Parts: sequence; structure tokens; C-alpha cells
Amino acid sequence: MKKKIPNGKRRAWLARKARTRTTLERSDRVMLTVFRSSKHTYAQLVENISGKTLGSVSTRDRSLVDASASGNMDAAKKVGEAIAKIAKEKSIDQVVFNRNGFLFHGRVKAVAEGAREAGLQF
Repeated sequence: MKKKIPNGKRRAWLARKARTRTTLERSDRVMLTVFRSSKHTYAQLVENISGKTLGSVSTRDRSLVDASASGNMDAAKKVGEAIAKIAKEKSIDQVVFNRNGFLFHGRVKAVAEGAREAGLQF
């Protein structure tokens, strides 16, 4: 039996997340998953068949982003470029972009644009 979630925003986010996840699981490509919190942006490469994480990057890494600017679009674009660099090192050219239930604008879009500019195809 499913657990009822009283928070309406969280319930809608989980529904979007499940809906996008079911369509992306059909692909055999590596999945680029994005998560954003109020302060940070996270991206990781997940092998779709086994579920193993191949690499991850976030704005919490101080070598990537300054401490003062971790929740803006410039930092998210750097996360996208860094995850594309990790994918290229592992000889991955094509991925499936999992926006994880978040709307495709702002920081999520910046991660996607940064990854595309660095050479990933999706």
C-alpha cells in the first residue's frame, strides 16, 4: 500500500520524478541525473542496467566553485562541464538526461547546457 504524502508540493514532485524515471529506465544508455537543493546542485552518472554510480560532481566541491557562489546558474553550468569531463574520461559520449522531477529551467537547464557544450549528447 502506498504511503500518503500530506505535503502537496512534495507529492507533486515525487509524482513527476516517478513519471520521468519510468520513461528513462527503458533506455540502455548511461543516465545523467541532476538534483538541486536550495544551496547546491548535484549531478551524477548512473549506469542504467546495474544502477552503479560511475561519477558524481556537486557545487559542494570547493575546487569547482567558490564558497560564496554555490547556488547560482554559473555554478550549475560548471557542474555540467565537470560531469561531461568525467564522462569523457570513461569514454561515454551519449547519455539520457534525468531531470529528476525538476522543471527544465534555471539551474537544471544550466547543468544540461554545460554538459552539452563540453561534448555530451542527449
